[in-house]
Amino acid sequence: MTQNAIALSDRPHDVLVTDTNKDAHSRLTLFADWLQDTGRKWTAPDLEDYRDFLLADYRNKYDRPLSPASVSSHLSTVRGRYHALLRDDQTRDALYSLTPPAASAADKKAFVDEVVIRLLNAIHPTSAPVTIITKQDTADSEHIRLTTPQASALLAAPGVHTLKGLRDTAIIALFLCTGIREAELIALDVADLRQRLGGELALFVRKGKGAKQRLVPYGALDWCLVIVDAWCKHAKIAGGAVFRAFWHGNRKVRPGRLSIRAIKDILDSYPVTIDGDVKIVCPHDLRRTYARRQYEAGVDIVAIRDNLGHSSVKTTERYIGTLDAHKRRAADVYRFDVSALPKTLV
Repeated sequence: MTQNAIALSDRPHDVLVTDTNKDAHSRLTLFADWLQDTGRKWTAPDLEDYRDFLLADYRNKYDRPLSPASVSSHLSTVRGRYHALLRDDQTRDALYSLTPPAASAADKKAFVDEVVIRLLNAIHPTSAPVTIITKQDTADSEHIRLTTPQASALLAAPGVHTLKGLRDTAIIALFLCTGIREAELIALDVADLRQRLGGELALFVRKGKGAKQRLVPYGALDWCLVIVDAWCKHAKIAGGAVFRAFWHGNRKVRPGRLSIRAIKDILDSYPVTIDGDVKIVCPHDLRRTYARRQYEAGVDIVAIRDNLGHSSVKTTERYIGTLDAHKRRAADVYRFDVSALPKTLV
């Protein structure tokens, strides 16, 4: 499709969605979907309404929330695409072709200038501001980091006397003992389970985030391999994908890998009791648990960063969480006799 045809198209996807990086493509597709669903043309975007959709209705539609920072990134991508279109002379030529043939040159220019000005006003940052609150601290309740007893309870939840229970136990064990991501876990092949790093037995992550490969030493947690080996033995898996789904009845293993959704469903099946509340854990909760427990056990934060595959120690620090709360506990510097408080008021 030519640029002129794109500019004249009524379909937002034809105009806005480009073959660019994965994140931008996804954001532009979401925006084009929203325009189409709400009956809007690409020439009349309403970023305030779109911002409100991302902040409120997105969670209802896609079953997950977007943070204000993510919403800001989405809007920035949309604005960038519009700026690229408006800088393109072919887009302007296409807008000129919309004017009546008999119109004067001045009237044609006035029409195109008006469309461009309205678009620039619509995409201006002040048209849909997003308030982003910077947090100094993150409450422990915002992220789950299992204690050792809680992690042990989760490990025991599936049981090991059925094929499904054995598989699910092996999955939880690998998450807790290596801190890998769910996409990295489902990409594991049998040959990846036993590699070496400096003489240490290690897990080979072939498909890490950002196309990075890494090795994660098991150390004292190499007992998780005993569980994985038992799963592979009983499932008759000698090579290829380690973790697989079942045919109906959970007795016969399918040849293909598990999906991200399947991993979520598996963990959803084993809620954990935390402070008297029943909580569902996700793979990233187990990743944070790995980081916190290893740090508290004395493992160097740089080593934890490398094992998790982070580019920055600051990211690793966020996974570990706040550790110095006891140092910030307020001292008892005031006195008030609380026993003098009346039981009733006159």
